[in-house]
Amino acid sequence: MRFAVRWPDGAESSHYSPSLVMHDYLSTGESYGVADFVARSSEALDAAGERVRAAYGFACTSAMASRDEIARTAAAYGAGEVTVLRMEPPLPAVAS
Repeated sequence: MRFAVRWPDGAESSHYSPSLVMHDYLSTGESYGVADFVARSSEALDAAGERVRAAYGFACTSAMASRDEIARTAAAYGAGEVTVLRMEPPLPAVAS
């Protein structure tokens, strides 16, 4: 899946996760403090990477690259909020 965010200065970036687990940690339209966003996204990407390891026997380097890119980008911001713009694909609709 891909998720796009807006950083405190208005810059936007897009990141990859091999798992929809991102939806358990982040919500489209929500804003998070920079440190909170880094913590949430790192935990989610680590979980996604472990799902790949469990299924295929090797780590997902793309998930780790996304985690590292987010951490590097966040280091430029002392404070402010990160807004989740999109998460694609969305979670499947639950039948009622």
